[in-house]
Amino acid sequence: MIQKAFAEDQSIERFLALALARVTERGAVAAARLRGRGDEMAADRAAARAMRAELDRLPIQATVVIGENDHGSLPSSLGPGETVGAGGGARLDLAVAALEGSTLCAKDMPGAISVIAMAKEGSFLRVPDVYMDKIAIGPGYPPGLVDLDREPSQNIEALAREKNVASSEITVCVLDRPRHADLIAKCREAGASVRLISDGDVAGAIFTAQPQKTGVDIYLGRGGAREGVLAAGALRCVGGQMQGRLVIDNSEKLASAARIGIEDPFRKYDMAELASGDVILCATGVTEGPLLDGVVFEKATISTETVVYHSFTGTVRRIRAEHRADRLQD
Repeated sequence: MIQKAFAEDQSIERFLALALARVTERGAVAAARLRGRGDEMAADRAAARAMRAELDRLPIQATVVIGENDHGSLPSSLGPGETVGAGGGARLDLAVAALEGSTLCAKDMPGAISVIAMAKEGSFLRVPDVYMDKIAIGPGYPPGLVDLDREPSQNIEALAREKNVASSEITVCVLDRPRHADLIAKCREAGASVRLISDGDVAGAIFTAQPQKTGVDIYLGRGGAREGVLAAGALRCVGGQMQGRLVIDNSEKLASAARIGIEDPFRKYDMAELASGDVILCATGVTEGPLLDGVVFEKATISTETVVYHSFTGTVRRIRAEHRADRLQD
């Protein structure tokens, strides 16, 4: 198990953390070359190809559990079930969003990131390509403070009491979608401020891990199930809280859940069930955003900012890197 290895030799942890940072840096740079070009699929494919190439250089054997969807007739190089790495060591699982916020990148808007998480085999919940209802808060709160089955007003009020502030000082992050009209109205009726994001479901939940930097206290709403697993991995590393429930609303989705072994598709999952074991998660900014700076291209160098979360050591590291441009050519 990688957890045992980490406990015995911190150099392994440092190696994997830096190696994964290199993977997301490569993905972010590849995507950033296509910022503002209006082609989401091209940017997503470029990021996935760059990440796959870097992963295949590592002395690991890993299976992509949470990965990229196929793009038309061109399958992703990081799709679910793909095996990556040069081989050797313990068997690992990967959760990947090569370009989280592809629309943001295509429009050169804030908040696009490249994300990957690694854990021992069996750590990430295998989920179908469906929506998930989610609730997330950052670290420092008693267990069970918020709950997916409570009204938004109840969760907002509980969080405000724990922070010793008025509900009007709570900021809720919600994806700006028509399906969230009722949720947004309820949050505002409770007195909270609502931060609407156009895309970036993973980053939206991770915002709660650093409310002093992002201004977000709680994440609510319906987004991708795969993105929910990635967000849970990051929040586990910082001691946050998250719950999710798959949205299974037709027979096709029910069959899809059954095919991957989900016995009760309507149950509520807590954070540790979504992402268990020892998790390392890296995210690199593609475009400028509240979580990370974007890729900066200069004549001879390329600058990146990456955040590295590690659940076993309980650390969050930020890496600002300056790369020689001629060494990061596609």
